[in-house]
Amino acid sequence: MSFRSESDWAIARLSRARGRDAPFLTRPEYEAGERLRMDFERGRMAPSVTQRWDTQPTAKGGARQGADLSDTAIDARARLAAAIEAAGPELKELLLDVVCHLKGLEEVERERRWPARSAKMLLKVGLAILARHYGLAERPAGRAGALRSWRDTDARPAIGGGR
Repeated sequence: MSFRSESDWAIARLSRARGRDAPFLTRPEYEAGERLRMDFERGRMAPSVTQRWDTQPTAKGGARQGADLSDTAIDARARLAAAIEAAGPELKELLLDVVCHLKGLEEVERERRWPARSAKMLLKVGLAILARHYGLAERPAGRAGALRSWRDTDARPAIGGGR
């Protein structure tokens, strides 16, 4: 990843345990954030601050073929778009800012005029949605996770009051 160190990344800080307390983010939530960030970088979505030599003209006057996006970058962009779509319009900007553009939670709250610590909670919800989208979320096991009904499994409701 391209940030200064892993400890600078808000998601990394929230995924570490503090003392006896469990980490704020679960392992699947952290991994979902990592996956989103990797697709962002592989898709070459980050703004470039240096010269791009693959787009320079060649001696024959044409541009180099490297200027086209690779299949890897195109696939990464498609995965990123699908993940952001799964998160929904309410959470996509927050996820892009914190996970991909590496903005701090306090900065996001200040820019959007949100209450303190609200970005932290919304980030957790967004990452949980992404974890489910990526198939990383822990599924409930046993009877507690099953749907329950007082009807038989093959029963159907009557429409129009007919018997």
